[in-house]
Amino acid sequence: MARLLSSMMLKGIAVSRSSRTVCGSFYHNGMRYSTTVPSDPDTHEDFRPTNKLESSPLSLKDVVEQDVKENPVMIYMKGVPEFPQCGFSSLAVRVLKQYNVPLSARNILENPELKSAVKSFSNWPTFPQIFIKGEFIGGSDIILNMHQTGELKEKVKDIAANQEKSE
Repeated sequence: MARLLSSMMLKGIAVSRSSRTVCGSFYHNGMRYSTTVPSDPDTHEDFRPTNKLESSPLSLKDVVEQDVKENPVMIYMKGVPEFPQCGFSSLAVRVLKQYNVPLSARNILENPELKSAVKSFSNWPTFPQIFIKGEFIGGSDIILNMHQTGELKEKVKDIAANQEKSE
């Protein structure tokens, strides 16, 4: 049990480096784990969690535009890539990880306003929402279909090649 817990904690630390949004909680084997700290009046202000989206001078629409523009593969999903919180998000992540592309993600469950901003930006009602090279692709069903037909491989081949060069 201790090994599993320490492994999960290390994965939680890795999450903070590989995805943009890491706060929240998840369940594993019936236990709830949290990456947030409750607002404790005894906790010094420097150690209280902050929401970078709220403190950002950018509007949420601008945040979404910036995410899509700056990240070759951007996914707005329920959960984070290491701990998806719905089957469709999990499927999308598994398919995309097969291509060795850098995957940036935001957890829409943590911010209802972000969820609404993404829906408005893409004009698409469901999640996950995947953007590749600034273009809205769709959800897990579209990504899976593109994977099965070989279209996804063509779409991300230059991203994967750049990733291999940088490693």
